[in-house]
Amino acid sequence: MLALLLTPLAHAVTDSFSYANTQDVQTQHIDLQLTLDFKQQQIRGVTTLTLHWSNLDAPLILDSRDLTITKVEGLAPQGRWQPLAFTLAAKDPVLGQKLTIATGKLNPLQVRISHASATNASGLQWLTAAQTLGKKQPFLFSQNEAIHARSWLPLQDTPAIRASYSATVTAPEGLTVLMSADRHPVSDTVTRFEMPQAIPSYLIAIAAGHLTFAAFDARSGVWAEPEQLSQAQYEFADTPKMISTVEQRYGRYRWGRYDLLILPPSFPFGGMENPKLSFITPTVIAGDRSLVSVIAHELAHSWSGNLVTNASWQDLWLNEGFTSYVENRVVEDLYGRERAQMELAIAYGELQKELPTLPKALTALHADLNGSDPDTAFSGIPYTKGQLFLVFLEQKFGRKHFDTFVKQYFAHFAFGSIDTASFEQYLQQHLLALYPNVVSQQQIHTWLYEPGLPEFSPVPKSDAFKVVDAARAAWLDGTPLAQLATQQWNAQQWLHFLKQMPSPTSKQPLTNAQLQALDKQFNFSNTGNDEIAFAWFSLALDYDDFAVKPALGQYLQRIGRLRLVLPLYEKLAKSSEKAWAAEVFAQASKAYHPLTINSIAPLFQ
Repeated sequence: MLALLLTPLAHAVTDSFSYANTQDVQTQHIDLQLTLDFKQQQIRGVTTLTLHWSNLDAPLILDSRDLTITKVEGLAPQGRWQPLAFTLAAKDPVLGQKLTIATGKLNPLQVRISHASATNASGLQWLTAAQTLGKKQPFLFSQNEAIHARSWLPLQDTPAIRASYSATVTAPEGLTVLMSADRHPVSDTVTRFEMPQAIPSYLIAIAAGHLTFAAFDARSGVWAEPEQLSQAQYEFADTPKMISTVEQRYGRYRWGRYDLLILPPSFPFGGMENPKLSFITPTVIAGDRSLVSVIAHELAHSWSGNLVTNASWQDLWLNEGFTSYVENRVVEDLYGRERAQMELAIAYGELQKELPTLPKALTALHADLNGSDPDTAFSGIPYTKGQLFLVFLEQKFGRKHFDTFVKQYFAHFAFGSIDTASFEQYLQQHLLALYPNVVSQQQIHTWLYEPGLPEFSPVPKSDAFKVVDAARAAWLDGTPLAQLATQQWNAQQWLHFLKQMPSPTSKQPLTNAQLQALDKQFNFSNTGNDEIAFAWFSLALDYDDFAVKPALGQYLQRIGRLRLVLPLYEKLAKSSEKAWAAEVFAQASKAYHPLTINSIAPLFQ
């Protein structure tokens, strides 16, 4: 059945970030024949699109970015491939290039396109062997969200369209190739993949490197470079429990396998929810399973985001708000309510600090992106404000009723792409109408369409932070650090300890001597927890305490996770150490992802 018709939308959705004429023609299946060329840092191949035509007089319009298109053919009714004329428009800095294929009266059920990616494709990162952990083989990985699939594949690059896909990938011998699909090795150099479920284009993913596998159980496991495999296997051993936990609450897992791939530290995000194979940053391997909520988050996307998808990037909260909510419920079920509340309270505090820095139009859940790059939609708004909206509904209707609603929501819109208006209509029919006079339409409207946080938003707190606040206050009043009872603190308490320190503009700011005493006592500069290190370096830079420079320089060279490096560069760029930071960036950027480079480079221009 046509993937588009599976989407139970009450109205058509127009995606302003795609050139594709999806109202005229819709992709049903994508077949990829790809060759990975590490010497040229290029993916070459043929993409074949199986199409359903709604308008027989229309051309086929696709998205592309910096692709070289060498040939386009259409499959005629008699089974022969015929050449098709095509034009590639001038490049738009956000959207890339419109690829228009003249199909005439042929209206082919299949169109195949021969293409090659550019060496600077925005959706790909190529690493030399020296830039990997094992330093034995080069590494490649993709990052398609939001609209980067078009940089290595010509397609309808919009989450409003879902299609199944298959792929045959040829790579140099010695490399393991993985995709967000079922894997079937053919030979030492050829691998076949099948994704039978219909997915949006941003969830097509590929990686290749010197990789080994360890199973958690019969349906889940982890891929990593051999040097990191045992660490990853230990750190994420609770993955099967997480899967079972979500299934018990919100319905069965519909994707077959669920594996993790630990990427090199240049991966710009905490994780990417590619179906069947979540891409994970090594920065969450802390040795104590304290940061595994990232795994819970990427797994939760198997229901919210992958199963039920935002039809446009202005409604990103439908992916990320639901996922953050489910993630926190998983953490509560497996690690206790106290830890879940700590994590929610930390996220709330981060959102409070971020809100004043964001344009008002981007602080509504239904965001007005106004033609800007959809990557700008990724802030605390879709994640934490979206999560707080759902916490608000849970508190108003009770968990029993709200869990029932969420489970039905995932089932009703399964394998569909929806927008905020469709969600609002479903919410009205299946929750508000069943329990009248609990939540008003105006309250819902305020959450979805008004900027900032509503005055009636939940304010998450954690009793576990009381001992932390008391210890911090005691130290500020003169108690020696060695006398503070911190031995039993977990990672979340340490993060709260640092994040709630007085600012330089407070009535009782810290001194550099106090900062250096903190580092001497607790060795924050050399912690194995990258989140704690980030909080510590942020605090030190707020006070222009550049005693951390040696450790900070190593930190910035070692990882490229955007959320953990961009704020530090921003602080450095405003400081007397801007020139030093520019030198660090010049060296570190050789291993950074294009998204990370493009975000940081303007600071030093």
